[in-house]
Amino acid sequence: MPRLWNATIEAHRRDVREAILDTTAALVSEHGLRSVTMSQIAEETGIGRATLYKYFADVEAILGAWHQRQITGHMLHLVEARDRAGDPGQRLRAVLEAYGLMLHGSRRHSDPELTAFLHRDEEVARSRARLHRMIRDLVTEAARTGRLRDDISPDELATFCLHALGAARSVSSRPAVGRLVSVTLAGLRSPA
Repeated sequence: MPRLWNATIEAHRRDVREAILDTTAALVSEHGLRSVTMSQIAEETGIGRATLYKYFADVEAILGAWHQRQITGHMLHLVEARDRAGDPGQRLRAVLEAYGLMLHGSRRHSDPELTAFLHRDEEVARSRARLHRMIRDLVTEAARTGRLRDDISPDELATFCLHALGAARSVSSRPAVGRLVSVTLAGLRSPA
């Protein structure tokens, strides 16, 4: 019985934490980073302020946890896209498409102050490095098949992919992201 009780308590804590993260993200999106208070978050979440402070010290800590959850989810999505695809070329395309669509979807989150706040921590740099390694490794695998160029290092090609797909934030539609991925992949093909 104690294990079931502990599992129930842990599930409740996770649910409260997730509700705090979701509520804070919604409030910041609606009112801006500097306008949201811990009192608003507690009220909107339906918990007491004392309970909220048991979970997080301030709004910035909540946003940091929310952003970490987003980063983790994005990386898991990219791994799943990679693992669902077939050969090395298909895996590379799947990851580039998934990443391009993520960037395209992120354009609606255009609060410069929030973006600057969220992208200043070390976890963002670590995540970018993980993403770069993933794409580099996929480029390396695909190059072994002879379909991708081998006259430029996989590190440089991965950097090229990431920068080229940065344009996905500006394109008008999902099909435009697909075209951008195709152009990026064309730049990786072995010269005739």
